Amino acid sequence: MNNMPKYVIERDIPGIGNSTPDQFSAISQKSCDVLRQLGPTIQWLQSYVTADKIYCVYIAPDEHSIREHAKRGGFPANHVAEVTSIIDPTTAES
Repeated sequence: MNNMPKYVIERDIPGIGNSTPDQFSAISQKSCDVLRQLGPTIQWLQSYVTADKIYCVYIAPDEHSIREHAKRGGFPANHVAEVTSIIDPTTAES
């Protein structure tokens, strides 16, 4: 699974930053339920919540898998971008 592409998904969800822990738990459970249905080739790594968006990082074989997850889960997938490189502070030391 390490060779599969990584994707960043931008989800427009107005007011999402004001969600309660229980609401985040329910959203996460729904996502995981759909992931189980889709099988082991798609994996949710983590998500970053802002006031009106969620940015999710997934590993998947293709963009279609990401969009299918969103469709089945009832989540928006306003923009899906394949990660081409990863950089961090240690990149400066190279």
